[in-house]
Amino acid sequence: MDSLTEAFRALGDPTRLRILRLIVEARLNVSEVVSLVGVAQSSVSHHLTRLKALDLIREERHGGFTYYSLAIDEKAALWPLIKLARGAPDTLGDKARLTELLRRREDVQTLNEKLLEPGQSWRLWSAALASLLPPLEVVDFGCGTGVLTVELARWARRVTAIDRSESALTKARAEAARQGLKNITFLAADLEQLPLPSSSVDLVVVSQSLHHVSSIEAVLGEGARLLKVGGRMVVLELLPHDETWVRARLGHQHLGLDPVTVEKAMRAVGLDAEQTVPAARDATSPFKAFLLTGTRTRKTHAKLRSA
Repeated sequence: MDSLTEAFRALGDPTRLRILRLIVEARLNVSEVVSLVGVAQSSVSHHLTRLKALDLIREERHGGFTYYSLAIDEKAALWPLIKLARGAPDTLGDKARLTELLRRREDVQTLNEKLLEPGQSWRLWSAALASLLPPLEVVDFGCGTGVLTVELARWARRVTAIDRSESALTKARAEAARQGLKNITFLAADLEQLPLPSSSVDLVVVSQSLHHVSSIEAVLGEGARLLKVGGRMVVLELLPHDETWVRARLGHQHLGLDPVTVEKAMRAVGLDAEQTVPAARDATSPFKAFLLTGTRTRKTHAKLRSA
């Protein structure tokens, strides 16, 4: 009875209950748990210690990390608590983040296996394909911490990376400096009204940025204005989903976007849009993406100049 009472007392902490529910689904290390629940590592370590003291979880070393996994099964007296934890409402989106984390983990494992085979490096293939492209003037809308920006900069003549978050741009600048990339200009600005000249770039990339803005047409209009005749816009965006937690946690203004809506908005600002909806990489993930490309033709160029 004492052990059961202590278990109820320990699981009365909502963060501890969230951590247990995650570990029930997958073996996780401390850093992974921190990224999923969004609290300090010291706090996560404390919660893990409490759960381990109750013999609910176990720890084991693997590949230089300590992983935590469930230590009991259906025959244990405390198993009903596990069932209750698994069935509790997931109002903070923990399960969606866990699914994405496991997908990324699998991608890394698959990539590492392929890298053992000669000629299978995706970076090498990317560099080889990029060498076939002409050097372009590129703008990265909503660059964040610069993950995509630095890849664009490897083959572009110049990249202008734009974000409204100064903290994100600081990280992007540091990463560009670390990789020795000097052809990137970082700009803190509102995507709906940019201090950049019209008809000045070859490519505008809008990668998962539209769900953060209030007016997608205003942002797409700015992108179209910047493009030269024959220039292209590439939009990568999330399909509609029901993960409402992204509003408060990640600042999303839209729960994904309908491809038809985005395509119409691109045409409204003078782009010839062509829709491509790729197959989902992971059927279990609540987040699916679609891709749209648009070209600024001479006709649309004239339309925008007169607008």
